[in-house]
Amino acid sequence: MPWTKNDYPATFKNMTPTVREKAIEIANELLNQYEEPRAIRIATAQAKEWAGNRDIEIWTESKPGGKDQHVMPHDRGWAVQAEGSGQPTKVFRVKDEALDRARDIARNQKSYVVVHAADGKISDVVQP
Repeated sequence: MPWTKNDYPATFKNMTPTVREKAIEIANELLNQYEEPRAIRIATAQAKEWAGNRDIEIWTESKPGGKDQHVMPHDRGWAVQAEGSGQPTKVFRVKDEALDRARDIARNQKSYVVVHAADGKISDVVQP
């Protein structure tokens, strides 16, 4: 069932209207490829990234928890990098090692792990 401006996942509730609309748009497109929970997680991450690239405020109130941890390709392997940070926390040669570290950090900060594919696009968002 496609979502609308008036009927959307609870995850989108505290997003500013502009970012929420983008998340709804993305989530509706992802429903063709993924189950609903995964589509929501990926749409949330992609809408946040979209807003961040445009300096658009994401949340209507402060987001609970710490910064999401991104596992992304790096010229020396796979980097773990906090959302909004310009530098990786650590770089690993193997993606699974980076995922393990990102999960540990996210668990401690009560945040999420945003997983990127080798091409840099977001492939999943997981709770630690």
